[in-house]
Amino acid sequence: MKQSKRKIIDVHAHIFPEKIREKAVEAIGEFYSAPMQRKGSPDDLLTYREKAGIDYFVVHSVATAPKQVLHINDFIHAQTQEHPELIAFATLHPKMDCLADEIERVIQLGFSGIKLHPDFQKFAITDSSMGPIYDFCQATGYPILFHTGDYRYHYSNPCLIPRLLESFPRLRLICAHFGGWTEWKEAEKYIPGTNVMVDCSSCFFTMTDERIMEFMNMYGEDRIMFGSDYPMWDAGTELARLRSLPLSKTALEKIQYKNAAEFLSL
Repeated sequence: MKQSKRKIIDVHAHIFPEKIREKAVEAIGEFYSAPMQRKGSPDDLLTYREKAGIDYFVVHSVATAPKQVLHINDFIHAQTQEHPELIAFATLHPKMDCLADEIERVIQLGFSGIKLHPDFQKFAITDSSMGPIYDFCQATGYPILFHTGDYRYHYSNPCLIPRLLESFPRLRLICAHFGGWTEWKEAEKYIPGTNVMVDCSSCFFTMTDERIMEFMNMYGEDRIMFGSDYPMWDAGTELARLRSLPLSKTALEKIQYKNAAEFLSL
């Protein structure tokens, strides 16, 4: 992958097919009781990419029902083939038929990882039905980007991450939202003792600079990646907030680009 002067990767962006885009973005807003800042389309993402100063986006969407998996993966793959600025993460669902076949197709299509959202997909991180997916990811080194944490549910509670790693110690995980969206105290308790990476998406809106830096220092500059959670937030605004923090140049470079590039072998 050709490197630009800016060297910025956003590891957390959602895009949707045109037929369901408006409904999908509206549903996310309702689920989180938050207005969406952007449109959720590849065109919108790419149109303001230069303005936001971001080189690459890791893009994904979540299958809330097994029947959606193939269509979503086809869409994400097609977009990343057309636009080299986009890096594809696949969706999978533990209840889908022919799961093994879709895992094989994910490999053949060259996806860079898997995105899972336990709260949307209604499975606990440690649920036994996830075994085939975890076996595949552990055997191949495919990373998993997990939505982690929600005060309303237990599916993705940060306390489940250490339990998962007891059974699958070689999984390569990115725990989104500093490891615990709205479950910050749980994240502080359970995530730092693991070897997972975290992203900082959908954290800044509820945190002071001092609180953000507590998490930055807790995890350390080598384990944090920049993410915006597009279309929930504007990536340029999120990046500006990151850059306003009292981070060293080295730490900022790692969080903006180097950690993701190394972790994803870009």
